[in-house]
Amino acid sequence: MYCPFCSAHDTKVIDSRLVAEGDQVRRRRECLACGERFTTFETAELVLPRLIKQDGSRQPFDEEKLRAGMLRALEKRPVSIERLESAIVRIKQRLRATGEREVRSRVVGELVMAELQQLDEVAYIRFASVYRRFQDLNEFREEIDRLSRSTQPVDDPDEH
Repeated sequence: MYCPFCSAHDTKVIDSRLVAEGDQVRRRRECLACGERFTTFETAELVLPRLIKQDGSRQPFDEEKLRAGMLRALEKRPVSIERLESAIVRIKQRLRATGEREVRSRVVGELVMAELQQLDEVAYIRFASVYRRFQDLNEFREEIDRLSRSTQPVDDPDEH
């Protein structure tokens, strides 16, 4: 860390403390050249990958756009904001966990559908119908049938 007073590059850490509920480290430093003391704050940089759209264009991840799309699907459904926010956090964690600098927007769409399927099946169908561009009622039926099959309890052979 360079000194803000004399621009020397040699400084030493005198004291470190956690601040902001452990999300930040406050460091008290001293310049070895001029002896001035100063404080720095250190936080982790958590970068989300850029999205590669279907047309090949690239854009930064936009959490507000993600939230708006999910809220549209969840409109008038009995899902709390807390559950929605938890789903958004999980989506962001999975995106960071890819370790990639860029991901296809399709990956985000699939993560959203997986979360919505857990939150509310009606919201899931709403989102899927737009995301997958359903053209007619048969596509709705097929998706609802697939959803019904995936959520039906499997018969236990020991019960018979």
